[in-house]
Order: sequence, then structure tokens, then C-alpha cells
Amino acid sequence: MPSSLKNELSLSDFEVEAQDLQLQSKLQSELQSELQSQRHRLISIVHGSRLALTALALAAGVAVLGVSANGLLVYRQTHLPDDFYLALWPSRFDLRPTAALVASGVVVVVSSIVSLLLGKIQAVPSALTFLVETQLHGLAGPRAVASLAAPAAGFVASLVAMALFYAVNASSTVDGLQSWSCRWSNVPMTVQPHFGALCKQSQAGVLLAVLLVPLEAAIVGVAGYQAILERQAERDRISHPTHKGR
Repeated sequence: MPSSLKNELSLSDFEVEAQDLQLQSKLQSELQSELQSQRHRLISIVHGSRLALTALALAAGVAVLGVSANGLLVYRQTHLPDDFYLALWPSRFDLRPTAALVASGVVVVVSSIVSLLLGKIQAVPSALTFLVETQLHGLAGPRAVASLAAPAAGFVASLVAMALFYAVNASSTVDGLQSWSCRWSNVPMTVQPHFGALCKQSQAGVLLAVLLVPLEAAIVGVAGYQAILERQAERDRISHPTHKGR
């Protein structure tokens, strides 16, 4: 076989192999782009679910704060010193469960607002992002940190409030706002404190506070899952950068 023909065949084989490599590289790039696109869509769905749950927690927190604060206000407006006869409230009275519900409502409302606001932020200064990611390995930026910290604070506050409420409410010697108002809820009253209304408000506040515990726990779980997905997406972007055509 002439040497020129051998050279032509070798060159032809080289061109075919180069084309095959280019085709494989293109297919891998398209597959990686599709995987990244699917991951981003999943992140968007998870992010939207977290925002919806956070908005629900915000509404529940506002309700708990409202009814509990109103109960404290009515008590302070109608409470009389011990030397008065026919006092509406007992001398031994524990307001800690109601105060804990107020504090829990404040924490849930504030943390939910912060989480919703930061959840809308799509971009942060690169220096801030680098600083947070350097200090907190495994979390994809300050938005992920806030999305985890905010519901965690609400979860802890709700759990503490529930523990304190049921610990005091189980006492047979000291009354709280709910136990006392519900005990006298059947007494008709035309002026404050309206024990019947206070009893229903207190029960509603406690029920919402109980529901906040699993709700905040679910938000923490969803936020953690979102942080993992965002971290994986960032690793894919770094290891498989998308090259735009010239």
C-alpha cells in the first residue's frame, strides 16, 4: 500500500475519532444541562412549598399572638387587689403559660417574616456569600442559613410554650387563664372579662400553638432538603460548567 494512501487512511480515522469525541462531549453536555434543569425545577418546587408553609405558620403565629395577648390584656384590666371582695380572679394565678404563648407567637411571626423576606432575595453580594459559605460548610449561602434558622427558632419557641402550658395546666392547685376562664365559662356576663369568650379564645390559641410544632418541624425539614439540593446544584455547576457557544 502506498505511503500516501496510508497517511490518508490514518488522517481519516483520526477525523472520525475526533468527531466521535465531539459528539460524545456534546451529548454529555446536553445530558448534564438537562439534569441541572430538572434539579433547578425541583429546587423551585421545594422553595415554593417552604414559602407556602412559612406563610401558613405566619398566619397561625399571628392568631396565637392575638388571642393570647388579648387574654393578658383582659386580665390586667379586670384584676383587682387581694383586699377587694368578690374578686374575679384567684389570688394564686399563673400567667406563665399565656405569657409563653405570647412569646412563642412573637418568635414565630418575626422568624416567619424574616424567612419570607430572605426567601424572595435571589442574589446577595458575592463577598457575603463567600463569607457565610466559608463559616458554614455544607449550606448554600445566607438564604439557606436563614431558611433553616428561622423555622428552627419557631419550632423551639412553640415546643417550650407547649411544655410550659401543659405543665402548669396539669396542676390541681394553681389556675391559669384557660383553666379559670373555662371553669366559669357558663356564667353569663355582660361586661368583661367574659369568661366564655376568654375560654374559647384560649382554647383556640392553644390548638394553633400545638399545630405550630409539627408545622415548624416540617418547614425545617423542607428547608434542609432545599439546602441539600442547592448545595448539590452548586457542586454540579462547578464540576460541569456550561459553556456557551462563541
